Amino acid sequence: MASERNNLIWRYFLQQKALFHRNYRLFMVGQTLSLIGTWIQRMAMMWLVYRLTGSAFLLGVVGFCEQIPIFLIAPFAGVYADRWNKHKALCRIEAFALAQAFLLGLLTLFNLVDIWHIIVLSLFLGVINAFEVPIRQSFVVEMVERDKESLSNAIALNSTVFNLSRLIGPSIAGILISAVGEGWCFMANAFSYAIVLVSLLMMRLPKNIIVRAKEAQIIKKLKEGISYVRTNRMMWSLLVLLAIVSFSNASLKTLAPIFAKDVLHGGAHTLGFLMSAAGVGAICGALFLTKKKSVSLLKRIVSVTGILLGAAMICFAISRSLPLSLFFIAIAGLGQMMHTACTNTLLQLHVDDDKRGRVMSFYTVCLQGTMPFGSLLAGAFAGVTSGPWAVALMGAFCLLGTLFFKEKNIRKRLKAVRKQHSLSRY
Repeated sequence: MASERNNLIWRYFLQQKALFHRNYRLFMVGQTLSLIGTWIQRMAMMWLVYRLTGSAFLLGVVGFCEQIPIFLIAPFAGVYADRWNKHKALCRIEAFALAQAFLLGLLTLFNLVDIWHIIVLSLFLGVINAFEVPIRQSFVVEMVERDKESLSNAIALNSTVFNLSRLIGPSIAGILISAVGEGWCFMANAFSYAIVLVSLLMMRLPKNIIVRAKEAQIIKKLKEGISYVRTNRMMWSLLVLLAIVSFSNASLKTLAPIFAKDVLHGGAHTLGFLMSAAGVGAICGALFLTKKKSVSLLKRIVSVTGILLGAAMICFAISRSLPLSLFFIAIAGLGQMMHTACTNTLLQLHVDDDKRGRVMSFYTVCLQGTMPFGSLLAGAFAGVTSGPWAVALMGAFCLLGTLFFKEKNIRKRLKAVRKQHSLSRY
């Protein structure tokens, strides 16, 4: 029995084609520790803000400051991603992120930190992330040596690691905050960035891969990228759907404390259960995608998971039972993660190499840049009505938006088939 289990595990790892590439293995080691460090810093920063100010509003301001640069800067960062040497650019970006975490740690350890320090450093981290995410996403294809089978597996593995870190990081943060304080949490994150930097420096990249395009006008190149996406129906639909899903899903994270305290009549542990359930659902979806999937199946998953997420959000809003709420938020986590990962894979498989950075920057804007606006709108709805009504409305928006695009695409395909059939008759 044990040997059969070991053989099953071995066969599973043999299916992870991306891990056959040395550069990607190095990346995964650094990325895993870095993501855990990021969640440790995020939790410690929120705790520190509330400890210093006692203001829920300033908690929202700090979260907004960390995310809004992605919406504003990421499209321009995508232009640079297509012009820069991605490997060297990532090394410099990780060094800046290390400096940000180290400075925040020093200020906190020496009791010099104030709320304006945190806001400024949050904005700085948001600018770093605006460049880092599209460059890292477009660099994955180079780490797996442009092997399309390995690329889809690499994206699924990235999603698995991200969601595992979402479970592990906050738990470690809670222990560290109570044991040694927030300052050492920031130092731990700085150390994790140092490991990422070392893993990047250890990579071996062929010279023909790291040669970048010549200098060009930024606005011109940005317009070229927008035109490229708009004329590609599949990419345009994928990005619009992703924006709808991410915008809607932001309400779950923002309003989860209301459900934990006022709806389910629990405390901080109830909030932890809800966040963990969402993470477990996301991990299940990511593990499913680590096995090879056809392009047609990925497209079906994208259309179905948007509907699944919207329906799960509505059911979660209606539920007044903790077990049911945990089940529905897990389904929502699964739907959101699978939608995101499949969208990423489809874009990466179909984009031209010289436009990969710009397309992935649009992906970043749709994924992360829409979240602060979704959070603000959900908060406004909750203020006027209630938390459950706000989540139900956002879920309905996700459900109807996905159904609208699905119906629109079906009609376009039927129209194309009829046109082809009518031409064949002549």
